[in-house]
Amino acid sequence: MSLELEELYQEVILDHSRRPRNFGDLPDAAVRVHGDNPACGDEIHLGVKFGPDGELQEIKFTGHGCAISQASASLMTMKLKGKSRAEAEGMLRAFHDLVTDETAEAPRTLGDLRMMQGVRKFPQRVKCAMLAWRAVEQALLQSAGEATISTETDFAVPRHRGLPDSAAPIGKNAA
Repeated sequence: MSLELEELYQEVILDHSRRPRNFGDLPDAAVRVHGDNPACGDEIHLGVKFGPDGELQEIKFTGHGCAISQASASLMTMKLKGKSRAEAEGMLRAFHDLVTDETAEAPRTLGDLRMMQGVRKFPQRVKCAMLAWRAVEQALLQSAGEATISTETDFAVPRHRGLPDSAAPIGKNAA
């Protein structure tokens, strides 16, 4: 990563961690997911409201954690708002590959989320970056209700939801 890109990466991460977008409670959320990363203490409370066609009409989060987890949640909510479930699942897989696979090219569809690519250099921070994504992964499996997830347990969006065969499940060691 060039020095210029590293500086931009740091600016984006710090901006979103200091002033997270879509931060706050979503009183009329259809799905609420509490997520935690026991390895470092990061926590997220994600609220999702689905539209009439199942799209993520509104998505907000609260919680606390390191700059990486807060920035990832902020960027994620901005990118997923208004997306269909299939689009959100595709972005989840693309983001997972971005932060875990050294050979993965950052897809343009991720937009500013591509700035999180530097996380892959720090394997201990991958779970921080993936926490909000694991919460949205659970939310996509539900239409209503509450759930709890952890970065320490296996969980994956089933393949029958339209994911390509290349979309391997997110396992315990991957994030």
